[in-house]
Amino acid sequence: MHTLSLWEHTLTFFPQFHAALAERTGPKATVAVVGAADGRLVLPLAAAGHRVIAFERDPVALHGGSVCLPDGAQAHAAGLIERAKREGLADRVEWFEGDFLDAAHDLDERCDAVWTSCSWHYSANHHRPLSDFVSRMQAMVRVNGLFGAEYMMPVTAANHLTEHYTSPERLRPLFSTNWNITLTLRTGEFTEPPHVGQPHPHTHRMGLLLATRLAK
Repeated sequence: MHTLSLWEHTLTFFPQFHAALAERTGPKATVAVVGAADGRLVLPLAAAGHRVIAFERDPVALHGGSVCLPDGAQAHAAGLIERAKREGLADRVEWFEGDFLDAAHDLDERCDAVWTSCSWHYSANHHRPLSDFVSRMQAMVRVNGLFGAEYMMPVTAANHLTEHYTSPERLRPLFSTNWNITLTLRTGEFTEPPHVGQPHPHTHRMGLLLATRLAK
């Protein structure tokens, strides 16, 4: 990548998802990314030859604009669309602006894989049960396709009261016998340095779930 994401240095389980995708599909798979941000995890998929359907509700993340850096300075951030064009990958990325749960249902069973990176826990997504997000993502995956999600796990008392901070144990009942959960991982508590939207060091726990669809 010649351009850098605002989230370039934050922790991610994306390499595990990308490796599982490579094992299950060849290049030119169709991959949906829910909560695409500025393309940090979209553009590597496109660069690998896949067609990416990116969902993002934040107009700055999608189109670029002014952001406040951790030191308080204002800066211009390139959005997903601008970065895809700069990288010569725009022809492999299709984007939808708005709430993922309002997305057209003609995408059902059209994707070889679906991925989300720490999108569920944002307060803007608390208007719907977590099960709605999981089932909507599941519906997009073809038989033999791959479901991947990394997510924030509870740390504070408030997190424990919000189902959108979840765990492998809470997610497992949302996957019927039509699914095979192939991998779950979790971190201990770790401190992440300041980044856009978080001006101070902050504590996280993260989890990963990968699953494959066995049948309709």
